[in-house]
Amino acid sequence: MTLVRRALPEDAEEVLRLRQLMIDSLARSDPSTEWQSESLPVLRGRLAEPDGDFAAFVADHPERPGALAALVAGTLDYRIGGAGNPRGTDGYVFSVATDPDARRRGYARACMEALLEWFPERGARRVRLTASAQAEPMYVSMGFAPKPDPLLELRL
Repeated sequence: MTLVRRALPEDAEEVLRLRQLMIDSLARSDPSTEWQSESLPVLRGRLAEPDGDFAAFVADHPERPGALAALVAGTLDYRIGGAGNPRGTDGYVFSVATDPDARRRGYARACMEALLEWFPERGARRVRLTASAQAEPMYVSMGFAPKPDPLLELRL
């Protein structure tokens, strides 16, 4: 049984380490870590808000005290409601990462299950994520359905 817990402010550096592992695995990623010094105090503040719209669930590394084995982070977002979601609250999953030496042990899945319990407690009726081809089978096995992605992006 994997022990999953809500990340705390003191986990922030490890959360950023795992997030960087995820970023590094993406094609066209920026390997720079300079952003982390600016991100760290913001992340600590968000992790200190137990009733906020952001949550990160983690599994402690079984062989390295003080290190995390896995991370799953998500946020709630409001859109004007509609027929399928009258309250307009959606969950978004991002920053799913597992330490390389802790992979294939179920840590990410266990963290994901905790986040999927957290979303409906906060009013979300739908959860969305973007998956790598490698991770998609896990999400499909958890009930996620592939959708055509008409996503456009503008950087400001």
